[in-house]
Amino acid sequence: MSILTVSNLNHGFGGREILKNVSFRLLKGEHVGLIGANGEGKSSFMNIITGKLEPDEGQIEWSKRVRVGYLDQHAVLEKGTSIRDTLRGAFQYLFDMEQEMQDLYVKMGEVSEDELDVILEEVGTIQDILDHNDFYIVDSKVLETARGLGLDELGLDRDVDDLSGGQRTKVLLAKLLLEKPDILMLDEPTNYLDEQHIVWLKRYLQEYENAFLLISHDIPFLDSVINLIYHVEDKELSRYVGNYSDFERIYEAKKMQLEAAYKRQQQEIAQLEDFVARNKARVATRNMAMSRQKKLDKMEIIELAREKPKPEFQFKEGRTAGKLLFETRDLVIGYDAPLSKPLNLRMERGQRVAITGANGIGKTTLIRSILGQIPSYDGDIELGHTLQIGYFEQEVKEKNSRTCIEEIWEEFPGWTQFEARAALAKCGLTTNHIESKMMVLSGGEQAKVRLCKVLNVETNILFMDEPTNHLDVDAKEELKRALKAYKGGILLISHEPEFYQDVATEIWNLEEFCS
Repeated sequence: MSILTVSNLNHGFGGREILKNVSFRLLKGEHVGLIGANGEGKSSFMNIITGKLEPDEGQIEWSKRVRVGYLDQHAVLEKGTSIRDTLRGAFQYLFDMEQEMQDLYVKMGEVSEDELDVILEEVGTIQDILDHNDFYIVDSKVLETARGLGLDELGLDRDVDDLSGGQRTKVLLAKLLLEKPDILMLDEPTNYLDEQHIVWLKRYLQEYENAFLLISHDIPFLDSVINLIYHVEDKELSRYVGNYSDFERIYEAKKMQLEAAYKRQQQEIAQLEDFVARNKARVATRNMAMSRQKKLDKMEIIELAREKPKPEFQFKEGRTAGKLLFETRDLVIGYDAPLSKPLNLRMERGQRVAITGANGIGKTTLIRSILGQIPSYDGDIELGHTLQIGYFEQEVKEKNSRTCIEEIWEEFPGWTQFEARAALAKCGLTTNHIESKMMVLSGGEQAKVRLCKVLNVETNILFMDEPTNHLDVDAKEELKRALKAYKGGILLISHEPEFYQDVATEIWNLEEFCS
C-alpha cells in the first residue's frame, strides 16, 4: 500500500534548479535512505513532502489518515515542562481517549437502555485502542526510550528550558519515536547523539515496523537500518533496492555501462557526421547522406552526469609550536554550576586527541574554556607561547544574510575575487553556491565555508568541534586525509569512531572526568 506518492516534482531556489521532474513512492514498512552529495536537495525534498516548502510544480499525495512524524530541530519546547511530561505528550491522544471513556462512564447513569448499548460499544472500541497502543504501560515505555537516548542521566524531572541544543534535539527525537508514526522522517539524527545512543537508535530502527525516510552521511549507521535507497544526483531521484553497499555496487556498474555506451555512441556520431560531410554534396551519395543525417537527428543522445567538484582540503602549516600546547590545573568547566570535576589535562606537540562522551556533558564547553571564549568555573589554563590556533565551530545558529564570498572576505579582507572563489571552489563549492547567501545553503555547504576559513590560516594546533556533521561522504574522507597529513596538534570532538580512530593518537573520554 502506498503511503506517499510524489509525481513530476520541480523545485528551484534563487535561479538555481534543485529538483527536476522527480517522482517517488513510499510503501508501508519500507526503510528508505535518502542519499546524495551536499546541496543536491535531500533536505529540500523532505521539507517539500512535509509541507514546509512549496514546490514549483508537481503533486504530493498522502494516503488518508496517515500519521507523519518529522524531527524538527526548531520545534519549541514549552518552558516549565519536564522532560518526562514532554515525552508523555507523545501519548496525549490516548490520554484524551481515556478521558472521553471516563466521561462516557459518567453518562451511563443518565441514558435509556438503547443509548446505553451505543455507549457500551463506544467504550469497548476505546478500550481496545488503549490496550492495542499499550496505554497502561506508557510510563515504562517513556523510561525505556529515555534510557536508550541517555535522557534519564539528565533527570526526567528537569525543565526542558534548561537543556542544551543537543539535549533538546534528543528530547524531540525521543518524543517522535514514542509517537510511532506511520512514517518517520529523520534528517541526520546521529549528529546529535553519542556512540552508545547511536547503537540504541540503530537497533530501534532495525526493528521499526512502520516506514521511515532517513537522511544520513553516517554510512555504517545508514547501511545497517535501510532496505531501499533513493539517490539524489543532478536534480534527479533514482531508486535502488538494498542497503548502501548494494547501492554502491549497482551505481558503479551502471556508471561504467553508461560511460561505455556514451563512448560507443560518440564514435558512431563521429562516423555518421563524417560520412554526411563527405557525401551530401555528391549526387550519387546524397540520398545515403540524407538517410544518415535523419538517423543523427532522431538519435537520443546519451549524456554523462556532470562531474561534481571534489573537495581538496589542505591545512596551512604554521611555525613549529613549543613542547607545551596547553595545560589545565584543577580546571572546572561550567556556567552557573560545575559540569566537571577538577581537570588536570596536558597536551604536547605531536599529540592528536579525540574527545568523546555523551552530548551535554561539556565537550564544547571544555574547548571554549581552553580557548578563553568563556570563563572557567574554577581552576587555571596555561596555553603554550607560540600557538597559532585554528578553531572549527560545531554550528553557527544565527541567520546569515551574507553570501559565501562575502563571508570569506569578512575573514580575509585583502583577498581578491579570484583568491576567494578559488579557495571556496577547493572546498567543493560551485559558482552557484559561492554566490548564494549562507542561510540558504545546506548544512554541509555551510560547514565547507567554515572549513575554508580554518584551512586558509597558518596554524600549529586545530580545535575541531564535530567537523563531520552534515558533510557528505567525499568531503568526510577528504577531511580525514587532510587531518592525518597535518603535522600540528589536533583536539577533535567527534561521535564517529570510523572517523576519529584514523586521526587521533589517543582518546579522552570526558565522562571519566565529569560528575
